[in-house]
Amino acid sequence: MEFAKHLLVDGYNIAHTWPDLRRVLAKEGREVVRARLVERIRILHDFERLRVSVVFDGRGGDIAIERPTRHLTFSVLYTPSGMTADDLIEQLTVQAAQPREVCVATADAAERDTIEAAGAQAISPEQLAAWIERAEQAQRAAVAAQQSRTDSRWRAGGRR
Repeated sequence: MEFAKHLLVDGYNIAHTWPDLRRVLAKEGREVVRARLVERIRILHDFERLRVSVVFDGRGGDIAIERPTRHLTFSVLYTPSGMTADDLIEQLTVQAAQPREVCVATADAAERDTIEAAGAQAISPEQLAAWIERAEQAQRAAVAAQQSRTDSRWRAGGRR
């Protein structure tokens, strides 16, 4: 996914596909599952420095946008009542200045066909989970390396 600059996530589609989130959805509801999904995906924004938009179905009369962080490059979008997340994802992909730099995470075959026809890449929920895991491992390694450098400097009396 190295070419991707904008990751679009079909929120409820992913939540219904990942077993742990499906259990959360059944026990704790949509609000909790949305928060957990957004938090899990956040590493792709923060560490991989991607623009990330997580899209959920229907909420009110207009598109609603929330920012889970202070960054404009990480958004949670809610479609208007008469529009599906698939519709909005397809519109955002087709209207992108560079569709080949868009990556859409979904299990929906029809949506995948549409966005791939527009020139974007589709990834499965399993591929998204693996990408997140790789990013988490890379982040842990980067933190450990920084800690090692800091420890070495400290042991050397603060000299560089």
